[in-house]
Amino acid sequence: MKVTRTKLAGVLFIEPDVFGDDRGFFLETWAARRYAEAGIPEMFVQDNLSMSRRGILRGLHLQHPFGQGKLVSVVMGEVFDVAVDVRVGSPTFGQWVGTTLSGDNHAQIYIPKGFAHGFCVTSEVALFSYKCTEAYHRETELGIAWDDPDIAIDWPVQGPSLSAKDSAFPRLRDIPQGKLPPFAGSAT
Repeated sequence: MKVTRTKLAGVLFIEPDVFGDDRGFFLETWAARRYAEAGIPEMFVQDNLSMSRRGILRGLHLQHPFGQGKLVSVVMGEVFDVAVDVRVGSPTFGQWVGTTLSGDNHAQIYIPKGFAHGFCVTSEVALFSYKCTEAYHRETELGIAWDDPDIAIDWPVQGPSLSAKDSAFPRLRDIPQGKLPPFAGSAT
């Protein structure tokens, strides 16, 4: 497997080894020892699956406290996936990285706790899978406007379809710093 570190400490792009022939393919999507060696030592406690149509944008989401590390991939279709550093005091606060995940490229992205996460669907339909290091806690959920001009994410869709909740999220600068996760030094 190939692991690429990003400009955001702890956020990793992962290309699993894929073994294929004319019958199909096989790949491991998670192996605790191998992923720990790559910089993901956390234990996952919840797996989630979502299905969305072209032009749907979900995010930018996070929890604090009870932050969630996420290992995300796409089973079918294609999305543009984004992580934003929202750790107060981080040297990369407010910066983002993004990558294309698809059922064809089998790529993954690991997003540690302390980062907001979002994705938009660029295929007709996408089946999105993610493992979480913490259970969902509705009472600690936060969100940031997908089109926050200070973050300036270069989304590959114009006028995406959003949930009512996602369309009402504030800009990062309008969230009191005490509600955001603190930077605790370097991430894995």
